[in-house]
Amino acid sequence: MWDDKKSITLSKICIFVFALMLVYIAISAPWIVRRLIDFSRADLAGKKGYFLLTIYSGSVPATILLFCLYRLLHRIEQEQVFITANVERLRRISWSCFSGAIISFISTFYYFPWFFVAVAAAFMGLIVRVVKNVVAQAVELKNESELTI
Repeated sequence: MWDDKKSITLSKICIFVFALMLVYIAISAPWIVRRLIDFSRADLAGKKGYFLLTIYSGSVPATILLFCLYRLLHRIEQEQVFITANVERLRRISWSCFSGAIISFISTFYYFPWFFVAVAAAFMGLIVRVVKNVVAQAVELKNESELTI
């Protein structure tokens, strides 16, 4: 039967897979960009450096995001859900999404399709920010209830 522990394990495996993909992309970025430029019908001549800059600068917030997600799941697995550390992790995750959105938005100046990545990342950052605010309120209520008992 499917339970919370299996769900957390599956999520951790997914994070690990995404981390491996991130490492692969970072290593093979020059080849991927060259293939994209060769394949694309857009005029991308001379823009390889811009693509590499976007990929490598975007991998920093992606790495932070994956690390924070893993630590968040680890705390939840230990049944430490409504704690201040989780609020901080969610805050870092949201800022990582917003950082990725900014990097992608800046990249629209040389390749417009980055705009769609920017919108998706900003929207995800907003969703995580709302969840962070809910968890922060829950932590505050939990702390208050522990003081009154």
